[in-house]
Amino acid sequence: MLKLLQICVEGNTGSTGRMAEAIGNLAIQRDWESYIAYGRFPRPSSSNLIRIGSDIDVVLHGIETRIFDNHCFSSRAATIRLVKRIIDIKPDIIHLHHLHGYYINIRVLFNFLSDYDRPVVWTFHDCWSFTGHCAHFDFIGCERWKTQCYSCPQKGEYPASYLFDRSRRNYLLKKSLFTSVKKMVIVPVSNWLGSIVKDSFMGSIPIKRIYNGIDTSIFEPQKNSKSVRDKYGIGNKFMIIGVASPWTKKKGLNDFFELCKLLNENQVVVLVGLNKLQLKQLPEKIIGLSKTENRQELIDLYSAADVFVNPTWEDNFPTTNLEALSCGTPVVTYRTGGSLEAISSDTGFIVEKGDISGLSDVIKKVESSGKDFFLPNCRKRALENYDKNDRFEEYFVLYNDLLHNKRSLSYEY
Repeated sequence: MLKLLQICVEGNTGSTGRMAEAIGNLAIQRDWESYIAYGRFPRPSSSNLIRIGSDIDVVLHGIETRIFDNHCFSSRAATIRLVKRIIDIKPDIIHLHHLHGYYINIRVLFNFLSDYDRPVVWTFHDCWSFTGHCAHFDFIGCERWKTQCYSCPQKGEYPASYLFDRSRRNYLLKKSLFTSVKKMVIVPVSNWLGSIVKDSFMGSIPIKRIYNGIDTSIFEPQKNSKSVRDKYGIGNKFMIIGVASPWTKKKGLNDFFELCKLLNENQVVVLVGLNKLQLKQLPEKIIGLSKTENRQELIDLYSAADVFVNPTWEDNFPTTNLEALSCGTPVVTYRTGGSLEAISSDTGFIVEKGDISGLSDVIKKVESSGKDFFLPNCRKRALENYDKNDRFEEYFVLYNDLLHNKRSLSYEY
């Protein structure tokens, strides 16, 4: 019986944790043994869960990060114990997801992986793996990651360090560790991220792009739009929705504030995922909602909206775009990272970053055409391209290729 072991910061919660769980479920359906090693926040799982360290380990790792810029070089004892478990399990495939998140020691892990004679698949959800510190650099336009990081301009950003800057050391250590694994394939979740990886120190490692997927059987158009609109006093107004958690300047919160100045009396914005302070500071034309753990409520909101607007300034391949499309709602996004890859000319619009009047103009186009013009194409695109079962099936094609030593993998545009 083949064995799959995944490593993820969260256990069946959060976007990457749920992704690992879904892949584990597919493995079980194929009569594989499935293991998921995680850092925190476990929920019941069909796979065999392995906790890496403890809550105290996570706290101590966070403290070291804040002081010494030592992220992912703490949790040594916890990672040694994990390696011993992996040796006992003898997985045929090791699949890595987010390694950052205050729970694992990459030096210990990759020293082991470099000697482990089994394939490793590593899904990239952001850029942390090839920088000396940050998970995203697009917002500030930093390109030090292409040659060698130093004096990080985002030292105070996640994973924040308030004293030391060891971005140069971290960059060199990552480069040495991450390029030492002979049987590894990188899976970026967007074409944009794949092209970035190609320009990094990991550019010589085989790459296979696999888009994220969602549960299109759950995220689907609902028929209760009137009740949702009545609940929030929207009525027949043109409803613009934005979803993020947390909302920041990088996610486009300030852009929504500016957009409100250009809206007419028949247009209203609903923002989901705001914190208490943000809820108190909203302009009159914005209806603010806190983060919802009720997935059905989110689906109802997507379905009730006329357009989903995602003015993100840095992103890889936002799941919110896919969720909106699957609920039949057209998407408007900035030309940011892989965000634009989710949509086509008949399912939404792309606007240049910071072009508020451009946002207003395309929103008017959606309003003029009517949501029904876009709905069938949005739903079709989601079903054909972003159904989670189809996308996660690609991982098993990749696993089998690796198990049979098929190494002719390349980045797909």
